[in-house]
Amino acid sequence: MKILVDYDACEANGFCENIAPEVFRVDEDDNLQIIGDPGPALIGKVREAVRSCPRAALSLEEGDDA
Repeated sequence: MKILVDYDACEANGFCENIAPEVFRVDEDDNLQIIGDPGPALIGKVREAVRSCPRAALSLEEGDDA
């Protein structure tokens, strides 16, 4: 699974970071960063973060290596 970010839509409001801080971080310049590999244990949190994004700036690319 790959996390995709539409940086033009992202407002870096931190919803995703609040849900999955192991994967998402908003830096001091208000830029969203993907900081970790979600791995099997975090898939549920990542999916919730994607669904919760108020700007729909996050999406998942599912693949055989997911």
